[in-house]
Amino acid sequence: MDLTNRTKSRSKAVEKLYAYHMTGEIDYNETDDYAVELIKGVLEKKEEIDSIISKNLFNYTINRLNLVDLAIVRVATFELLEKKLDKKVIINEAINLTKVYTNLDDDKAKAFNNKLLDNIAKDIASR
Repeated sequence: MDLTNRTKSRSKAVEKLYAYHMTGEIDYNETDDYAVELIKGVLEKKEEIDSIISKNLFNYTINRLNLVDLAIVRVATFELLEKKLDKKVIINEAINLTKVYTNLDDDKAKAFNNKLLDNIAKDIASR
């Protein structure tokens, strides 16, 4: 699977996880295999993923994250845990999704997610 397709898969996974948080249901229509793998992985490991996210938030709690950022960070954390991909690629893709789904002028969201995911990547690597 090439990078462009993974980017689309990650984006679709974020959209579906956000919708799931709002409705409690997942609609897998128009979702490719990699997006489905990401969604199911996040949902199956949600407790572990949220624990990792919470552990790496400083002076902040997971329930203060906006739901789009939470979906982005959950997908990236799952990939950092389970995929044999370069952590820089995973984090960069997450920051690109932050740019797409949040205010493009909001450098704070990009910086926040970047720092959080960098902390998570270091935490996972130290295991």
